[in-house]
Amino acid sequence: MHVDPYIVIGSAVVGLLVGMTGAGGGALMTPMLILLFGIKAPAAISSDLVAAVVMRPVGAVVHMRQGTVNYRLVGWLALGSVPMAFLGAYLLHLLGSASAAPARVEQALGAALLTGAAAMVIRYVMDLRAGRSRAAALRELVVRPLPTVAIGMIGGVIVGLTSVGSGSLMIVLLLFAYPMISASRLVGTDLVQAVPLTLAAAAGALVFGHVEFGVTISIILGSVPAVIVGSLFSARAKDAYVRPVIAFVIFASGLKYVGVGTTALGWTLAAVVLAGAAGWVTLTLLRQRRAASTPTPGPEPGDQAAARPPDRVRTR
Repeated sequence: MHVDPYIVIGSAVVGLLVGMTGAGGGALMTPMLILLFGIKAPAAISSDLVAAVVMRPVGAVVHMRQGTVNYRLVGWLALGSVPMAFLGAYLLHLLGSASAAPARVEQALGAALLTGAAAMVIRYVMDLRAGRSRAAALRELVVRPLPTVAIGMIGGVIVGLTSVGSGSLMIVLLLFAYPMISASRLVGTDLVQAVPLTLAAAAGALVFGHVEFGVTISIILGSVPAVIVGSLFSARAKDAYVRPVIAFVIFASGLKYVGVGTTALGWTLAAVVLAGAAGWVTLTLLRQRRAASTPTPGPEPGDQAAARPPDRVRTR
């Protein structure tokens, strides 16, 4: 069993994103293991799932202590996701060496992630124009069992099959099912529900046997400390800062899974960052100009005497 220091460093970066956004665990960790370190896809998926059994609870505990978890939502999600995650791991075992089927699953998932990222941006713009804020308190959130169980089932089978979806895909689905929940509560609830989900998927991976324990230990050493830092930031950060990061991570994951090459991915993400920065500066300037052009209401006619400064008394 060999611990790879480069996998430790890469896992730390991914762990920071997972703790901060709840997204990108499998969506970034698995491609990193395959593309940068040459690990075969079944072993990368299974090793990542087993490592996530240790990584996910760390971030979940931070959010539980911060009070950003809806436990009723977690329960309904787990009801759908846990059995389907084990099924997904079994499907990965059945696919075996047939590489075409997993590739198609990953491409479909990538398309779903890109659609979800675009939808998050559209919803954010619509919320801004409508003057609404997604900041519902946990006690005010009305949990709908049927859609929530369905989200858990969809996420569970995809996580078991690809190790992706417990954060990236399920956060998108939860966002549309519960549009008024704030980002920190969304991330906290998703991280906690991912604990039983990942445990079931990892059990399937251990039973059907593709785990490389040296890779698993390397992931744990890098990701666990980083996910603590990321979770602390997410639980305290403003919604306006966390939501763009979530969308960006999901967008990057989607591009990777639809087959965008590493160089093209880097240039595309750089262009997105520059465009986002330009858009943010433009919106800020427009808001400042609008605030400056808005006339300040003057005093009422009856208040002019009160508003006039007192006459100075000249003294010799």
